[in-house]
Amino acid sequence: MAEHMTFLPRDRLLTLEEIAAIAERFIERGVRKIRLTGGEPLVRRDVVELCRWLGSHLGNGLDELTMTTNANRLADHAHSLFDAGMRRINVSLDTLNPERFRFITRHGDINRVMSGIFAARDAGLAVKINMVALKGLNADDIAPMLRWCADNGFDLTLIETMPLGAIDEDRVDRFLPLTQVLDGLQSQFTLTRADHRTGGPARYWKLADSDTRLGLISPLTANFCDGCNRVRLTTEGKLFMCLGHEDQVDLKAAYRAGGEALDDAIDMAMLRKPARHDFRIERDAAPAVSRHMSVTGG
Repeated sequence: MAEHMTFLPRDRLLTLEEIAAIAERFIERGVRKIRLTGGEPLVRRDVVELCRWLGSHLGNGLDELTMTTNANRLADHAHSLFDAGMRRINVSLDTLNPERFRFITRHGDINRVMSGIFAARDAGLAVKINMVALKGLNADDIAPMLRWCADNGFDLTLIETMPLGAIDEDRVDRFLPLTQVLDGLQSQFTLTRADHRTGGPARYWKLADSDTRLGLISPLTANFCDGCNRVRLTTEGKLFMCLGHEDQVDLKAAYRAGGEALDDAIDMAMLRKPARHDFRIERDAAPAVSRHMSVTGG
C-alpha cells in the first residue's frame, strides 16, 4: 500500500471537508506522509486551515506534512505553516539568474521567491530546493545553485524533465541526464552517497564540509519505480496511482455516493497501482500521459 500521498489544493472542486475525510481514510490505511503541491498550493484561500486540520493528525497516525511551492506567497504564510505542524518545505527554483528565471517562469520575480525562501527558513522550516535540469538552459546554473544551497543551509534536489503533456522539439532537446550532471558536480565538489530518504524517489549524496544534501530524481536514467509509494489526489477528486499512467479513480464521486463507496474505491485503487511508469523522451515518442505535471503534482 502507498505510504505517501500528495494533495493538490488549487481550487474548490473538492471542499475542505471532502479533502479532510479522504485524508483521514488514507491515514487509517497507513499513509504517514502528506504533501501539498500543485499548481501552486498557496493560492488556495483556505490552505492554512487545511494545513491546520492535516497537522492535527501529526503524532496520531501522520508523521509528516510538507508542501511544494513556487514561494511567491510563502513570505505571507511561512509562520502559519510552521504553526500548523509543517517542518520542511520544497521550493521549485530552476535558476538563480533573474533574467533566466523570468524566461523559465514566463513572468516570475525572483526577488519574491527569495523573500519567501528566507521567510520560511526564519520561521523554522527546513528548505529544500527542487531544480529541473534543462539542457542548454540552466545546466551551467547547477553548480552555483549547489554552492548557494550549501551557503544557506538548504538541500538541493535535481530532477530530470519528465515527458508529461505535449512534448515538442524544444522539450526533447532540453533533456539533461542526471548521470552527466553528477559526473560534472563530482569534478567540483566532494560528494559521498547518503542513506537519507524522505519517502520519495530521490537518491541522496552528502556535500563535504556542509549540512547540505544533494538529491537526484532520475525517472529516465535511473528508474525510481521500485521505491515508489506515492499516490496523488487532484482538486477534482481524481486519484492517480502513477505519474506515468492515465489510470485514475474518482474519490469525489465515491465520497458523495456515501456508505462504503469511498473505502471500496480506495481499496480498488491501491490494487491497481502499476509496477512502473512508461516515460520515454525521444523525438518520435508520444508522451506517457496527456496531462501536465501541474494536474497531478510532483
